[in-house]
Order: sequence, then C-alpha cells, then structure tokens
Amino acid sequence: MTAITEWPAKLTAGWLRRQYLSGTLDPEEVIREIIRRAARDKDMNIWIEAPAVAQIAPYLAALKELNPQEHPLWGIPFAVKDNINVKGLPTTAACPEFAYQPEADAAVVARLVAAGAIPVGKSNLDQFATGLVGVRSPYGETHNALRPEYISGGSSAGSAVAVARGQAVFSLGTDTAGSGRVPAALNGLVGYKPSLGAWPVRGVVPACASLDCVTVFAHNLEDALTVDRAARGFEAADPWSRSVKREAAALPGKLLLPEAPLDFYGPHADEYRRAWERAEAAVQELGLPVERVDCTLFSEAAAILYDGPWVAERWADLAGFVESHREAVLPVTESILSSGAAERHTASSLFRAMHRLQQYKREAELLLRDAVLVLPTCGGTWTREQLAANPVGANSDMGRYTNHCNLLDLSAVAIPAGEAAGNLPFGITLFALADSEHLLAGAGKLLAEGDDGESGGSSSGAEAQLLAEHQSLEPEAGGGTSGAGGTTGADVGEAGGIGAATGAATAAESPASGMVTLAVCGLHMRGFPLEKQMLEHGARFWQEARTAACYELVKLPTVPAKPGLLRQAAGGSAIELELWQMPVESLGAFATLIPAPLGLGRVALADGREVTGFICEGYAAAGAENVTAYGGWRYLPAE
Repeated sequence: MTAITEWPAKLTAGWLRRQYLSGTLDPEEVIREIIRRAARDKDMNIWIEAPAVAQIAPYLAALKELNPQEHPLWGIPFAVKDNINVKGLPTTAACPEFAYQPEADAAVVARLVAAGAIPVGKSNLDQFATGLVGVRSPYGETHNALRPEYISGGSSAGSAVAVARGQAVFSLGTDTAGSGRVPAALNGLVGYKPSLGAWPVRGVVPACASLDCVTVFAHNLEDALTVDRAARGFEAADPWSRSVKREAAALPGKLLLPEAPLDFYGPHADEYRRAWERAEAAVQELGLPVERVDCTLFSEAAAILYDGPWVAERWADLAGFVESHREAVLPVTESILSSGAAERHTASSLFRAMHRLQQYKREAELLLRDAVLVLPTCGGTWTREQLAANPVGANSDMGRYTNHCNLLDLSAVAIPAGEAAGNLPFGITLFALADSEHLLAGAGKLLAEGDDGESGGSSSGAEAQLLAEHQSLEPEAGGGTSGAGGTTGADVGEAGGIGAATGAATAAESPASGMVTLAVCGLHMRGFPLEKQMLEHGARFWQEARTAACYELVKLPTVPAKPGLLRQAAGGSAIELELWQMPVESLGAFATLIPAPLGLGRVALADGREVTGFICEGYAAAGAENVTAYGGWRYLPAE
C-alpha cells in the first residue's frame, strides 16, 4: 500500500473511493487522520462526542463483510448532529441534563451504515435545534471553519464545520427553519434539504415535528445526492414519512429571481449585496429563461413560523422537560421555547394560520411549477462578539430567506456562490416544489462553484452527472452514424482508459430521456469482464462508434491490463468504441469507481459530436505500451 504523503484539506467521497479501490488507503488510516484533525481543532467546539477509536472500531470491523463495489458509501466517514440517535452514543440535543442512551440508530443513520458509511461522532448544535447562529450550546460556541471569530451558523453548527474542516466527508444536520442551509452558506458547503418526509425522522429529537427534516452537508452536490440515494425512502414506523421519489436530474423550465430589491444586514451588508448581484448575473448568464417574481408570499409565510402558533409545537414536545429543568436550558433557548405557551396561541389562532398558510402553499405551487426560485441563503453575518449584543434579532435575520421553506413544503439546496469578503463565503439557495427535487439537481449543478476537493484534470462525479444531464436534455448534434463499422473501444471502470464515441453502425437515434451517452473503450465493452458493471448501473448498449482521428490508445501496466485514451494536440488516430446509454442518476456513482489516472471527460467523435467518456491523464503514457495501431482494444492479441 502506498502511503498518503499529503492529505487534501477537503475530503470527498469521489477522492476517497479512488484511494480505497486503488489500494492507496484503507478506512483505518482515514479514521486516524480524522481523529488527528479533531484533536487539532478541539478549541473550535465542533464535537459533543468527538471521533475516537473505540467507538468507531465496530464499524471498521463490519466493513470487512461488505463489498466496496456494491456499497456506494463504503468506508465514507460522516458526522451526526447530536439530536439524531446513534446507538452506543448518548443523544444530548446540546443539553447535558436531557441526555439519554438510544437503543437503536435513527432510521436515516441505519440506512447510511447499511450503505457502508461510518459515523465518527456526534456534533455540536444550538440547544434543542433552536437557533440559526451556532453559539447557543453549553458545549461551547462552534467557530466558523474559515474565520473562527465569526459565527458558524446553526443549529447544525458542528455538522457543517466538521465537513468544512476535513473531519468528515459528509454530515447529517436537521432543518426546520434553515438549519441545514445557513451553516452551509457560512462555511462554504453544499446543504441539501430534501422534501418533508422524504428521509425518515424516526430517532430524531423533534423541534417542530411537522416541519423537521434530516439534511446533509457536503463539499459538492454529487456527494450530497449519493447520500440522498441511500437515505431516501418510506419508513412505515415513522408517522411523518412519505414516499417522495427523486427523478433523474433535469433542468427547470425557468429560474425565478425576486423583482424587488432584497434586504441585507450585519457589518458586511454591502459586501453581501454585491455578492448577491454577482450571483444574479451568473443566474442570468446560464441560458435558461429567467423571470422576476413578487416574493411577498415567501416572507409572509416565513413570518408564521415564529410570530404564529407553530412555536407552540416546539413547546408541545419539550414543555415537560423545560418546566422541570429550567436551570439546564440556556436562557435564550428557554425564552424562545416558553413563548410557545403564550395565551395568544389558541386553537382558533392555529386554524387561522393554517388556512392562511394553505393559501400561500397554493400560490407557491402555481409559481414554482417547472421552476426553481433562487434567493440568498443568508443576507449577512456577524462576529460572535457582535452577535452577543443582539442575539435574538440577529438570529431572526439569519432566517429571513430560509424560514418559509418547510412551511410551504418545498425542497431546497444551498450551494456556494463565491465570497462576500475575504474568507467569508456567500451562498445561494435553490427552492423547488416537493415533487421537483430533480430540478434542484439539474439547476444546482449548473450553478455550483468551487473546487470539489478532487485532484487531477478529470471531471468529478458531480461534473460528470452535469455533462450527462446536458446530453440527455439536449439533442446531440450531427446525426447518428459515422460510417465507421466494426466494434469500438471501451471504458475503464476499475481502471482503464475510457474512450469516446462517435456514431457508428447503428441507427441515428438520440439517447432516451434521462439517459446519457457513455463511451467505453476496453473492459466495459460487451463480452469483456467489466460489462457487468455497466449492466449493474442500468446501462444498455446503444451503438458502435469511432473517435475523431486525434487519439492514442495505450495499454496501462495494471493487472489486468486496461486501456487509456489520450487526446493528441497533433496527429493521432481514430479508435473504435462502444456507446452505451446509462441513467443520468447512475453516472455519478459509476464515476466514483474510476481510479486515477482515469476520469470522465469529453471525447470527440468521428461525426463531430462530443460525448461523455472516460479519458486518461497524460502522465500515464510514460511506461504504457502504445497500442494505437490496433485500432481498438478488441483487436489486441490475447495474452
């Protein structure tokens, strides 16, 4: 095993799976590095139960019984917000006197463990998930990952900072009013909030049970969606669960921006305003229809959450504990929770609010049909010292563009959008209807910015899926056949260079909706050992094809030998390939199986098209046998 000499600051699932499958790393080494990082950042108050060998060892042992290729999260470490049950660790909800020992994992944790993921610890939060600032915890104020003097965002503070500081690949948070999105924006992460009920909440300490969601933080959207695939699904034992299927990613018919100027707040209000203006410009440059809309309904719906009777739902779940343990609850948290007992929260006031909210839901449904709304995630931020001078008002401001989401039964994804100021990330949130999460995936990949933590020149899983969606949503140029008969080259899954494809011997048809054309040039072709991986990911053979005459094919010195397809600046030949159609939603997971020097990229075909295909990094040519003269992998002499 080759030792890692320099760990990336950001850990992503794609990078980690490549290390595992190539034999460069094993999960035990990853856990040791995570424990080292947690000790390094101890003063940042990220953890309530920090990563430790003894508590993680059983999960490492269990991995030996799981096939990494069949478990998409095999060996992937994640953090769990400490209002979500993990068997063997106390659940505190950031209140020591409230702590209990759960008898079982929360349903969502159990699903992730079954997919091979490793829970490494319980992360800090605003007490009882009441807050959007990350400072309301007796376990200490969680520091911002980039500028420790600033707030981290809450309530899922530790979960976000653990990922941002490289102590987990992803983490679980919860979101009632924005707790799965605000910390993402303030720490430069993706925060994915599925539709209400799409992920089970059994085993989660309720904040507002009718509005609570479990969410995920990650460095890129592909990692978040991989977690979503493992976590999503109906749970019969969960009264709040419902079946919400996420379709293959697609682009919305239009993007919506607010027509009225937005309000920004805090000491960086001007910088946040300018960052929003840049984000608006980026939205308008995407090439999708953009419409300016009246966003009043969203602000009016948001006001219902804390100004209306829903605060009484928090009190309904926690009144017994708070009334008998007032000294154990932070004063600001106790004040908010106890406000739910106010006499104004009557049965009739609840029904009036419900009827008003139902009208807003219908308006939102009409407005967002086949559309995605784009808003800032946060309109500002503060240092922790500044927040202490105005804890309630500042916290309310942080929810200005988030509070409406769950009340209106929307799905959302927060994505990075540059910086407001030096090391102060700015983020935007995309909102869609509950049944339109696939539009968030499509639009989110167009808008997502920043390095995903992967090294090398190949596309990441997220980029790969975006390429795929463009192919499946837009007709491919240039007709269907290239006039070149014969078989074609291959992709490389475990390893091996991937080819590109051109139209070849079969009819000139476009890929089916929701499918991407994938060119393979070696062991994934029909009749070769890794064809089964294509079939396992839902792919089907489509055409034989050839690349443009600008490629070399090399035989990589691996066991078994695998192909590498390299584009040449001058010269080269046409290489025969196979074109397959793979479901868009499967491509990202398939791409994570490909170790360096291979990766996804664009391959030029003989008929002028470009398609997604596995390509090889140029450095791999050294020491590899040039087999271009054979014209394709299928024609190489048997070994």
